[in-house]
Amino acid sequence: KSLIVEGKREKKKVERLSLEMTVVKKEPVLADGKGQKLYDIERVQYFVRQKKCDELRLLHRLLFNRLGTVHLVKKNIGQFNGFPFEKESELYKRKMEMLKKFKKSDLKNICGVLDLEKSGSNNELVSKIMNFLMEPKSTGKNKSSVILSDESSSEDEKKEKEESSEEKESDEEEE
Repeated sequence: KSLIVEGKREKKKVERLSLEMTVVKKEPVLADGKGQKLYDIERVQYFVRQKKCDELRLLHRLLFNRLGTVHLVKKNIGQFNGFPFEKESELYKRKMEMLKKFKKSDLKNICGVLDLEKSGSNNELVSKIMNFLMEPKSTGKNKSSVILSDESSSEDEKKEKEESSEEKESDEEEE
């Protein structure tokens, strides 16, 4: 063959890689428990809405065995209505072991969200939480006792301002 090539060179075909994947989003399986949905309990709904998503992630992991996305944590917790298994089951023991690994501050945070008493040892807190989560129900306290003193003091300040403005108006009318 001669070293001199005449004419145009032959172009190679471009082979492109194509990746075909189907992404399957796993929604937390909301099994039907025996209790009320947590958002149906006024005080629990109030406390869940007050907390930030990061503070609720441990509770979400306890309920659904996974950390939730920012947008779904509060929604999923609100839809929870109790564990579908019994107290003697293997799943119950796993949940108890998971809870026992949490710090005391995390257990108190969960108790606060679920409107449970925050006092007691770690084992007492774990048993309170599990008993509640087996069959969530309202404690009988209503939401009005939840309102913080800041909100009530701001209402008092508004009333005082209104009264003082009425007094100023009546003083101006007299002059």
